[in-house]
Amino acid sequence: MTINVKLDRMLLDRRMSLTELSDKVGVTIANLSILKTGKAKAVRFSTLEAICEALDCQPGDILEFIKE
Repeated sequence: MTINVKLDRMLLDRRMSLTELSDKVGVTIANLSILKTGKAKAVRFSTLEAICEALDCQPGDILEFIKE
């Protein structure tokens, strides 16, 4: 099983940079970059909530489960 992170797509759709998202969410650019590239091993619900609030989206808009 794989979790695909679609943060790039959401940022493009919202015309927002990673730096802007970092400022709104209060998470470092480095940590958001790790999440964006799919290298994160975990994400806190509070972080996911803040990202969804900043991007006006649902968690399913950012994360996608892919069955292998």
